[in-house]
Amino acid sequence: MTKSKFCIAAACAMLLAGAAFAQNYPNKTVRFIVPWPPGGGADVLSRIVSPKLAEALGQQVVIDNRGGAAGNIGAEMAAKSPPDGYTIVFAYAGTHAINPSIYSKLPFKESDFAPIIWTSEVPQVLVVHPSLPVKTVKDVIALAKAKPDQLSYGSSGSGAMNHLTGALFTMMTNTKITHVPYKGGGPAAIALLSSWNAILAPAGTPKDIIGRLNSELNKIIAAPDMKQRMIDNGFEPVGGTPEKAAEKIHSEIQKWAPVVKAAGIKVD
Repeated sequence: MTKSKFCIAAACAMLLAGAAFAQNYPNKTVRFIVPWPPGGGADVLSRIVSPKLAEALGQQVVIDNRGGAAGNIGAEMAAKSPPDGYTIVFAYAGTHAINPSIYSKLPFKESDFAPIIWTSEVPQVLVVHPSLPVKTVKDVIALAKAKPDQLSYGSSGSGAMNHLTGALFTMMTNTKITHVPYKGGGPAAIALLSSWNAILAPAGTPKDIIGRLNSELNKIIAAPDMKQRMIDNGFEPVGGTPEKAAEKIHSEIQKWAPVVKAAGIKVD
């Protein structure tokens, strides 16, 4: 057998092996890494979805909460897991779109993940104290321009999703509003209701497995009872293809980079 024929045969053997592996998937428990502590928004949504996914796959789906470092610990663990379909990870705007611009030494990168599905989006709500003489967003903008640096907005901490949302608001409206970071259980929970979330797998996970997970998850979040549960918990179901999820994540990274720079946030 010539060298070229040997290479072709080896490639075909690898493809057949991969196809056989995907056909047998899954045959053991799937680990669902959630890079946040129990009780927050990410954990709530993951525990809503995971029983339905387990039912669809015929295997257990176990939640593995790995909080810390603004989601970086859990995300890094997922990025370094075997790309065999038995590890998936909950992704949200803060960890996968904002942190790449905040952390100079982030332990993972966009290409370390294979997007499965854009799960949902979470509306951000602007509320003001009743004593403030405003009724609409236009009123807030007008007041902020009339009184630069005299208004303030609170967040659950520097670099949190609600901090960056406020920074984006000031950039878009050309206003100067002071950021006031807070700490505590309540604000911490708010930080986990970011602007979107998705489910990813380690890069290199077979496409057939990504396709299977995508198909099952699309069915799950499209079911009327599931849609209602998600909406009741503040999540707007989206769904779609892995390619759509990849495009959205990439565009979100590009969107938040200038906001982080303007806000002067950097962690070494």
